[in-house]
Amino acid sequence: MKKLSLLVCSCLIGTLAFGQADTKLAIIPEPVKITQHTGTYVLPKTLTVQAASQADMTPVLDLIKNKFSTATGKIIKVKSLAADAAIKLVLNKSTDKVIGKEGYYLTSKANGVTIKANTPAGLYYGVQTLLQLLPNQIEGKVVSNIKWTVPFVDITDYPRFEWRGLMFDVSRHFFTKKEVMSYIDNMAKYKLNLFHWHLTDDEGWRIEIKSLPKLTTVGAYNIKREGSFGDFLPPRPNEVRNYGGFYTQDDIREVIKYAQARFVNIMPEVDVPGHSLAAVVAYPELSATAGADKYVVRSGEKIMDWSKPGHPALVDNTLNPAGEFTYQFLDKVVGEIAALFPFPYIHMGGDECAKNFWEQSDQVKALMAKENLKTQEEVQSYFEKRLEKIVESKGKKFMGWDEILEGGIGPNAALMSWRGVKGGIEAAKLGHEVVMSPTTFVYLDYMQSDRVMEPRVYASLRLNKTYEFDPVPAGVDAKMIKGGQANLWTEQVYNIRQAEYMTWPRGFALAESVWSPASKKNFNTFFTKVEKHFDRFNQAEVKYAPSAYDPDFKPGRNADSTLNVTLIPEVQGLDIYYSFDNSYPDNFYPKYTGIVNVPIDATQMKVITYRGKKPVGRMISMPIDELKRRLGK
Repeated sequence: MKKLSLLVCSCLIGTLAFGQADTKLAIIPEPVKITQHTGTYVLPKTLTVQAASQADMTPVLDLIKNKFSTATGKIIKVKSLAADAAIKLVLNKSTDKVIGKEGYYLTSKANGVTIKANTPAGLYYGVQTLLQLLPNQIEGKVVSNIKWTVPFVDITDYPRFEWRGLMFDVSRHFFTKKEVMSYIDNMAKYKLNLFHWHLTDDEGWRIEIKSLPKLTTVGAYNIKREGSFGDFLPPRPNEVRNYGGFYTQDDIREVIKYAQARFVNIMPEVDVPGHSLAAVVAYPELSATAGADKYVVRSGEKIMDWSKPGHPALVDNTLNPAGEFTYQFLDKVVGEIAALFPFPYIHMGGDECAKNFWEQSDQVKALMAKENLKTQEEVQSYFEKRLEKIVESKGKKFMGWDEILEGGIGPNAALMSWRGVKGGIEAAKLGHEVVMSPTTFVYLDYMQSDRVMEPRVYASLRLNKTYEFDPVPAGVDAKMIKGGQANLWTEQVYNIRQAEYMTWPRGFALAESVWSPASKKNFNTFFTKVEKHFDRFNQAEVKYAPSAYDPDFKPGRNADSTLNVTLIPEVQGLDIYYSFDNSYPDNFYPKYTGIVNVPIDATQMKVITYRGKKPVGRMISMPIDELKRRLGK
């Protein structure tokens, strides 16, 4: 246990500052109940924390130590009993049923701040809220001339759902252990508690399996490509395959421990039977297709034909459902993963499994005859049910994407619904646990502004749409819905700065959707808080997307066939200025008030958004030819 007394002892000196709070509180996710009072508590020079000295309090105390000593430069002491403590952390002796396992009460008064909870997790979330009550500079380095005040307030808070997740794909592009930890840090600030670690795919196998070493010596590396993922040139002979990496089992243990100290669980995902090219390249005997020994780990070249039904694969990136080696392989993989991860669920993928090579396989045809399987969906169901038994034999619960419903879901499988909510509704009605993660609301790889401003992918998802997410659809027993999560696939995400940009602020919207009462959600109120958290991210040097300030462009035609354009803002109360003369507009340019006619010789429209006299949006250059393409003319 770390030593709790951090610096030299000193007497507590508290001072008070009275006066009406000049700003509204900006807590994300919105607490269940907030009552703000007149006045503020000023943190003393020496910060005494009262807390019981027990091992499970270490994460809470470490959070206080790291944040307060780093940003404020204050001397911090921890005592088991201190009447004059600036911060009192109280574990309830008897369970308070109102706040449950992760809830808390926070009170700030003239004599300091008190946080009460049933568990250390509740205290941890209470401290995260306390940090949001402090000036933004708490997220930065030591600064001077800051008055560290906490508004007088009473807060009652607890989560709506137990499963509050973010999925991070580290297969398409590899992220270091340190980068993964930073991602976990940011999600923990907003009371998200489930890190779904997508560890394997066609582009790389990222977890060490000691009994199958080629998974990482061969399967973890491809060729570095930059540009438009999915359209890269095929690899040339003899190109060096050294781009990528993997996590050793010691790395995995370190990240798990790091996450546990932030009350974040980690669920591993091994994506099978599709999305398995990296595994097949390492062990070609996993494939039902001859010639698999000539395959290479994908770098971003075309691999599926998405224009055709069933999205046929161009190379066989599936495991052989009829081969016993496949199940021996999976038994080893699941066994080693189960021993590493304490979380009770293992996600085994199951999505987007192309079946065109199975259709051609004599082994698969023989399996279908033997097991009386009528369709390829039933073949995958056969595979999933065998895999479910393997997972359960290791003492874990089986989870998969909603494709595992096709052909018949296994008896105990949990389902993650991504193709909208339909699969989740069906699974819940069949009595299966469900986590909602629909593309409609929470796919963070989607573009979040007009597509001229974002790395091009096939769909868009605005912040206000993510904020509409409710994990419980109408007509479903809420008891079957464990919660919700957002997913960051990284085909077009090459580095951690872009991962941050794609996650925030949509991650804020997710946090309120899975923690806050549905009745308290209001987008306009929410966005005023988001802007204040932008300032916090600036202090922490974390990247975020200002895309909500960008309007969408909707082209149209006038009666005389000339072109016009409508600008559709996401955030209300802003002014939009524009130009067609190739110059860069500011707030002295024409102001957008309605449909604008495009001059016949214009080649581009430039747009910028202001609040008053301050630019808040980005300068957008919209080619007129792009507007014409959108009209299909």
